[in-house]
Amino acid sequence: MLGRLKNLLSMLQSSGASVVGVDMGSAYVKIVQLRRKSGKAVLETYGSLALGPYAGLEIGRATNLHPEKLAEALRDILREAHATSLRAAFAIPFASSLVTIMPMRVFDEKQLPDMVPIEARKYVPVPISEVNLDWWIIPEAPKTRGSPPEGGIVSSTHPAVLPMAAPLRPAVNDSSGMDPKDRTMSAPQDMTILITAIHNDALNRYREIADGSGLQSRFFEIELFSTIRSLFPQDLDAHAVLDAGAGGTKLYILDKGLIRLSHIINHGGQDITLSLSRALGISVEEAEKMKRREGLATEGGESHVPLTAVLNVIFSEASRTIQNFEHKSGRKVKDIILSGGGANLKGIFEVAQQHFLVPVERANPFQQVEVPAFLEDMLKEAGPEFTVALGIAFRELQDGG
Repeated sequence: MLGRLKNLLSMLQSSGASVVGVDMGSAYVKIVQLRRKSGKAVLETYGSLALGPYAGLEIGRATNLHPEKLAEALRDILREAHATSLRAAFAIPFASSLVTIMPMRVFDEKQLPDMVPIEARKYVPVPISEVNLDWWIIPEAPKTRGSPPEGGIVSSTHPAVLPMAAPLRPAVNDSSGMDPKDRTMSAPQDMTILITAIHNDALNRYREIADGSGLQSRFFEIELFSTIRSLFPQDLDAHAVLDAGAGGTKLYILDKGLIRLSHIINHGGQDITLSLSRALGISVEEAEKMKRREGLATEGGESHVPLTAVLNVIFSEASRTIQNFEHKSGRKVKDIILSGGGANLKGIFEVAQQHFLVPVERANPFQQVEVPAFLEDMLKEAGPEFTVALGIAFRELQDGG
């Protein structure tokens, strides 16, 4: 049924310029193809493909495939989804990057491009020469809600971007609209700098995947920023995102349009499947099918203890991390957004709500996209899995016009 709907959707495509957003996860590769029409993003096609079989493993298992195999899987899903565009952008897994906030005492802002890489050595665990480094000044206070902050910060419209062929820009303008080299300071300032780094080996790996797939990508972006763009356009409230993947769960806290905290929880959907397999004495393949079919409850309505046990660990760690953020920042998180493929597990919202005092909601990135009316309900259900792919496609569509 889903395949037929995708085929019908692809038939509605036009010959206009389209872009493909690619999210290479540990267990699935997801793609979304968009085009611009009358200032709106229009969905042309989308698709998801399990990577386990390419490594001789079961569907749902996390993998560590060679770039050649990943390029093969990407070509397969592009063909199955009837994607037509070669213009693409890739999201890089958060686990392959470093994103952190760095306080600095600045005496001469003109020297920031030279000072930041030196200071960043304290935070980057490998030589600076081995990574692509980018940075932003985080302003003390955002602009009004009607005029979201721009430049020099990590926001839903200006994320960290890693170009394909060109070196990173040495600096990004801050919220004043002036370049640091053009500004003078009357006294030393305490500044907060957000730095991002991706190891050169990881970048080369994704360049190889892009080349092998036949897609043309101008830049790479850390998936965290793709997620923000999908879910929180011009939003200044404090939100937490739990991105539930197969190999692990990422926690992001966004406040006033800025990334304030990022954290990896080393448990994900694969752990739930393996726990269920061991507890019931069934194969991993059978456990994955049961998890997808029944979710957190058996046919008799009783909870699967192995499933809820893993989720309790994930949600308890997330809750503690959020509480620590609230205590240190004095800001209250408005809600918890569940994203990633794990958000589609039946019953997960009921379990999550037991651990958090604020509403828990499903990510709905397709709400920003024009889609055929008959697909709206289905895309709302599938949405969490495509949050990152949509976010990176939005960026390419925005930059390319």
